[in-house]
Amino acid sequence: MERKPASPAKKRTLAHVQWAQGKCRCGAVRFEIMVPALWAWHDHSQATRETTGAAAMCWVGSWKKRFRLTSGEDDITRYEEPGTARSFCRRCGTPLFYERDRSRHVINIPRALFTARTGREPRYHAGLKEMPDWAYNGEPLAPLKAYPGIMIERKRKKKPPPEGMF
Repeated sequence: MERKPASPAKKRTLAHVQWAQGKCRCGAVRFEIMVPALWAWHDHSQATRETTGAAAMCWVGSWKKRFRLTSGEDDITRYEEPGTARSFCRRCGTPLFYERDRSRHVINIPRALFTARTGREPRYHAGLKEMPDWAYNGEPLAPLKAYPGIMIERKRKKKPPPEGMF
């Protein structure tokens, strides 16, 4: 039985690759990742909360070889502690990158910094046990009168007990 030679695999060239661009708030630091991203998740941990000042942060992870900094290298400052490093824009303070020693080939970037889709939806949640009791957790909302664009949590109406119960 004669074997047919394997057909050459189609190789993706950079001309066919899609990139998702991102930037800090002031625009000094610009970067891009190859789409699709490796993963995306919501982080509810105390460390992220203390770093960002927000109840949670949505992150997008990318292989470092699929990431490139396009401008602003001199505008990045870095804070390192054992096992992790966080980078910020020196001009506006925007949190930029989160890196861990245990995942040396991955860079994590806040999802909000991207101007387009990254190819991954944030379907994962980390640090749920650390989520503060004051964080919004999907409660029903209604418009607040006289304050356009502001929503308020609706009070849940208590159901009356079934007749004959009391």
